[in-house]
Amino acid sequence: MIEIRLTAGQVGDAPVGEALVDALDSRDGIQHAAMDKAYDSNAIRAKLDAKGITPVIPPKANRLDRIVYDKERYKQRNKVERLFNKLKQFRRVATRYEKLKANFLAFVTLALIVIMLR
Repeated sequence: MIEIRLTAGQVGDAPVGEALVDALDSRDGIQHAAMDKAYDSNAIRAKLDAKGITPVIPPKANRLDRIVYDKERYKQRNKVERLFNKLKQFRRVATRYEKLKANFLAFVTLALIVIMLR
């Protein structure tokens, strides 16, 4: 499953992360969710646990209680970061020439298709 959400530049990660977790279906067979430190909140962790998905999120430095996470699974997150790097190689996506959300998402989808075909 691929979910793409377009937000304003000043929007933080956690509120969008909660919406993405809400969109997950427990029947999709997702067992683990590797997320960045920005998504380290009790609300996101609780929503993932409620869906039977193990959160693989490193704790923020200011968290009082230390949370253990699977560091080996977290290392797999670099594949997502590399995908974003490949997306940014498409000038039209990186510079956001398109003014309309639908047009921009269409070019992101087209770029993803080209990446998958390479």
